[in-house]
Amino acid sequence: MTADGREPVRVRCRGIYATALTALLSGVVDSSAKAEADEFAITQPSEPVRRRFDGSEFADTPPAVRVEDAADRTGVAVTGEPEAVARVTPALSGVAADTLVVRDAAPREAVFEATVDRTVGGGAVLDLGQREAYLPFDRADGYVEAGDRLCVQVHETAAPWSDRRPEAGTAVRVGGSVVELVRGESGASAATPSDDERELLRTTELLSATAPDGWGIEWQYPALDVGVSAMDAALSAASERAEATDAALSGRATAGGGDSDADPERLAVPRETRWVWFGREARFALDEHRRSVTETMAGHHRLKASTERASDAVDFVEAVRGSVGLGATGTTDAIEEDTDDLGFPFAAAAGQFGPHEGETVRIAHGKPDGRLLDLGRATVTERDPEGRVVLERELSSSGEYDALGTPRRPGDVAVTRVREGRWWYPTAYRGADGERKGTYVNVCTPVEVFPEAVRYVDLHVDVVRRPDGEVRRVDDDDLAAAVERGDVSERLAERARSVARTVERAL
Repeated sequence: MTADGREPVRVRCRGIYATALTALLSGVVDSSAKAEADEFAITQPSEPVRRRFDGSEFADTPPAVRVEDAADRTGVAVTGEPEAVARVTPALSGVAADTLVVRDAAPREAVFEATVDRTVGGGAVLDLGQREAYLPFDRADGYVEAGDRLCVQVHETAAPWSDRRPEAGTAVRVGGSVVELVRGESGASAATPSDDERELLRTTELLSATAPDGWGIEWQYPALDVGVSAMDAALSAASERAEATDAALSGRATAGGGDSDADPERLAVPRETRWVWFGREARFALDEHRRSVTETMAGHHRLKASTERASDAVDFVEAVRGSVGLGATGTTDAIEEDTDDLGFPFAAAAGQFGPHEGETVRIAHGKPDGRLLDLGRATVTERDPEGRVVLERELSSSGEYDALGTPRRPGDVAVTRVREGRWWYPTAYRGADGERKGTYVNVCTPVEVFPEAVRYVDLHVDVVRRPDGEVRRVDDDDLAAAVERGDVSERLAERARSVARTVERAL
């Protein structure tokens, strides 16, 4: 029980941040970002997490909130009961100033009356109102064509900064990792081998909880590893959500029908999803949380978020270091030769995994509202051990350079100089004949140079230097508006303004 009399929020963590977030939410680490020890209760941890927290007691009861990696592993999805999600999210966003939170307009289990915008390949693109979704034809009940009006449910979410759409289906399901209920079905089944299925079905008959009329029970694999009381609690929680969904969908068809000219409508939202987008400083702060319970090299989460090869290498290095007793902060000589102020071995990481000189990378320009813009590919012309990387790209469009007022012509060259961990970077523009067209300094969350992309989140306020030498700040109003909307915290906004002032004086 918390100090204000509320029950702790039950949280299930999975993915590359699971150990760090378990330490954070358990109140293990002595830091300003740690949670109160009685505010959250970790449930259903993975076996590796159980071992790392040897001596800690974890429940197997159904979670109120599930925290899982985004597909690109640069952040996490926080999904669950709306009130519980609202309690968990601030604990995660408080890890570091460069952490952003985006509310998902199409959370998992949300039901929409959607319009089919178009068909593509093996499915259809749906208009949900604020987001699009993808409906695979094999998840649709019947034939689908453009203009149809369908009642669909979001089955798989997608981060707003990803290039994927949420996936939907006409079947309506509620539940979690232990059990799911399927609307329009009856009886009980299990997504397990036949012997295990028979055992689960026998156990179902012993439970006090039951499914509402018109809903079938489908036990999932994790049900094999929990006790009868946990199964009963999971079925009870799923049944409550099923009843709420029934009430919201009362009188609605599950597929087809409806006015095709009507706007898309959200019919039921039994759960909420908020995306927590971690920046570089947040990843290093989470390293500290993880290091409090297990061997963790500097840059653990930074490398884990880059590529599968790098992620595997991190596991290997930590296993070797742990086996020879180097300790949580021990380093090998090769790594110690070149680390930044946070101990990150940039030279070793970039030398092994890239990017290398002559290769191209994407410039992944994030926005605080969760969008990710691709500014195109640039060639790496220089890279040094301290994390400085020079990128060059040739422009093909005409127009005018934003805030510089100089003409942009095909053949112009943009030279961008980034440094891993820096809160800003300059791009100098010049014509094909060498004419200088000005410099634009972008203020952003700390830059991360991944093998395939240079990543950051733009913080709106920027500084420009025109060809005649005039220097000025731009887009302060956009930053203020982002704070007003809740896209940017006041803490992060003040950091952006401070960086802009420093850059302005330097130019």
